[in-house]
Formats: sequence, structure tokens, C-alpha cells
Amino acid sequence: MDLTYRYGGAGALVALHDHHLREFLAIWRQADERRLELPASSEPEYASREALLAHVLGCAAGYLGWICRQLELPQPAIERPAPEHLAATADDVLERILEAWQTPLRSLTEERAYHPAHPSPWGPPYCIDAMLEHAVMHPIRHSHQLRRLMAAAEAGG
Repeated sequence: MDLTYRYGGAGALVALHDHHLREFLAIWRQADERRLELPASSEPEYASREALLAHVLGCAAGYLGWICRQLELPQPAIERPAPEHLAATADDVLERILEAWQTPLRSLTEERAYHPAHPSPWGPPYCIDAMLEHAVMHPIRHSHQLRRLMAAAEAGG
């Protein structure tokens, strides 16, 4: 990724998002190979490993869509993945999502990244920079979760 961003913070966060989303998929594949059982949950994104994968990839698409709506940019053509058969196409889905992230924010200014804040889909207001940071942290959090679950399974707990 060799793109120039007007606001370097946006470029850094897009690069970090790319790195950590790829890392999540690699860790998810390890969990899938081990047939890791997710803890029981009433949350639909934890119904299965495939549902978790669809959740993380779908959110990556959703965060970019939200950012583009707030900035009044054209909506990226990213379909949110469904869990069924996603494991077999995850690499292609990931590449389409990450490709869509590459250019929309290249002209974002630092001022526009911080002002104004906009209501997030879950309620609290976020500025664009905060949503970018949230998008980076989301796959990190789920990678951490899967690592802990795999370690516990290996330890017999």
C-alpha cells in the first residue's frame, strides 16, 4: 500500500486496519483448523466460527460505509459477507474489503477527521478519526479473544 494521504493519521490507520484484519483472518484460520468451540452466547455473531468471521469482515465493510456516509463520499461497493460458505471465500472477500479501504480517505483533512462527531450505529457519537481507530481495534480484539480461547483449549480448560 503506497498511497499518499492528505491527513497522515488516516493513512496510518488504513494501513493498520489492513494489517490487523489480515492477522485476524490468519488467527481465525488457526481456530477453524483446531475446530475451536466458541463459548455459548446469545449474541448471533458468536453462533459459530463462521458467524464470527462474517461479523469481523462485515464490520470492516460497515465501518467504511459509515465513514463514507458521514463524509458524503460515494458508498464503497462492498457486500457484507454471509456466514454460509464464507471460510472458502474469505481471502477474496478480505481482499475486496481492503481494496475498498484504499482510496476514499486520501483527501481527508485532519480537521474533518476530528470535527464534527456523528452518531455511531450503536449510539455514541464518533468523529471520523475515532471510527478509524475503532475499525483498527475491532479485529485486534477478536484476534485476542481467539488466541485466549485457543490457549485455554490447549490447557484443557
